[in-house]
Amino acid sequence: MSADAVSQPPAEFLGHPKGLYICFFTEMWERFSFYGMKALLLLYLVKYHLFSDDYGYNLIGAYGGLVYAMPVIGGLIADRWLGMRKAVVFGGILLVLGHLGMAIEGDQATLVDGVVTRDTAALQIFYFSLSLIIMGVGFLKPNISTIVGKLYPENDPRRDSGFSIFYAGINIGATVSALICGWLGETYGWGWGFGAAGVGMIAGLANFLYGQKHLMGHAEPRDPAKLRQRVAGPLSREHLIYLAAIAGLFVVWLLIQAHSLILAIIPGFFEPTPVVLAMHLVSVCLFGGILWFMFKHCSKVEREQMFAVLAFIGFCLVFFTLYEQTYGSWVLFSDRAMNHQALGIEWSASQLTFLGAFFILVLAPIFAWLWPRLEQRGLNPSKPAKSAYGLILAGVSFLVLAWSARNPQANGLTNIWWFVLAYFVLEVGEMLLSPIGLSAVTQLSVPRVVGLMMGGWFLGTSYSEILAAELGKLSAIEIPEGAVFNVVEALAKYDELFVFSAQIGIGSGLLVLILTPFVKRLMHGVR
Repeated sequence: MSADAVSQPPAEFLGHPKGLYICFFTEMWERFSFYGMKALLLLYLVKYHLFSDDYGYNLIGAYGGLVYAMPVIGGLIADRWLGMRKAVVFGGILLVLGHLGMAIEGDQATLVDGVVTRDTAALQIFYFSLSLIIMGVGFLKPNISTIVGKLYPENDPRRDSGFSIFYAGINIGATVSALICGWLGETYGWGWGFGAAGVGMIAGLANFLYGQKHLMGHAEPRDPAKLRQRVAGPLSREHLIYLAAIAGLFVVWLLIQAHSLILAIIPGFFEPTPVVLAMHLVSVCLFGGILWFMFKHCSKVEREQMFAVLAFIGFCLVFFTLYEQTYGSWVLFSDRAMNHQALGIEWSASQLTFLGAFFILVLAPIFAWLWPRLEQRGLNPSKPAKSAYGLILAGVSFLVLAWSARNPQANGLTNIWWFVLAYFVLEVGEMLLSPIGLSAVTQLSVPRVVGLMMGGWFLGTSYSEILAAELGKLSAIEIPEGAVFNVVEALAKYDELFVFSAQIGIGSGLLVLILTPFVKRLMHGVR
């Protein structure tokens, strides 16, 4: 698109560029598909394909780690060569194919005389579908958010409210998807739930393709001529990017299948899986580059502010190590050991994952109102203090679950309302930590490397997925063939996990509270 198109004022709707609403609905449907699938994933593995709890936790950890690590690469490719619009379209196509592939169930696994027989062809389609989703998220997720920022001129006061509208789309998609996909998957068949997620992604891609004109050229490649340049016979640089991504699919496909393969570096001490090794490689490159930039190109104040950003990324990693158990141990706990009746409705375990996004929708306007009021009265906590409180509340949410496990109802199962309360406490913690941390990354990072630091944020989240899965394995339960599920023993295992997780959250929060004055000094007055 021409420079003239970019310079023209964008068409607006309700006081914001129309492109915002294109991004809103694209991300809403993408998150619908992403969280709809995620709500079903662990249950599908252990109940349909009869994998062990350990295997299920390993796979969701590997999937989560890769799905949050890939945007680091996808964002860099879009920024340097491909442009955000092309990256989002390519990522959307991969996501559609991946989610629709997930709908192919194959034959249900059977257990006879201790031997499990599985549909290996269907499983290979399943693993490749996960690879498509991982690669698709890598191209779409970082770039759709960047487009939103580019729709507004520098220092435009509407920017913050525009991002608030955009993030509402994320949580609307996540709320509705768990209710619909979870219900379809557990009532009519897993393929129906995964298929509904695929239909949602088709809607998101169609919306983006239809509304490209409203992006006003802001998402185009930085150097279109360089992108079209032939670099290998008839193949342009753009063609090679797509071909490299397709080749990368097969690498991710192998990594996903090797998620339980342990590579002993130091036996008994450091035994990472291939997925973790791949993440380590990305981490060394990313954080090595960040440290090099900090000491080579930053002033003392800028360097200390960048160290503060790294601290917030660390806070995020610990918090989401606890939070991501909502798609792991919390799902199996609610499926196996909890009464599901509430408000006259029988809720399935996958449906209950909607509570996280639902409480965010409820709490977001309250906190948006609260912070300015506290600021006016001089009572607004600093960013590191808010992070500390968020970690403490994450720990408290696990104490609520531990209480419920120790105080079951008459039939031996736990009360669903304790589960709802735990979600509420956890989401209050998220509102204190996650948006505050994201704000700190954008405020404290040197402008030239904000995108790189956001990559660090995503990478911290990817490690939290792996660590959450490792924690979940502490509550893994194996039920011998023909045996009756022992609820009392299961509650004891879940109680042990919940107490340990609570100790991590509360202990980390108290430590951050102690370090708050030091982190504030590193921030040099940034609020």
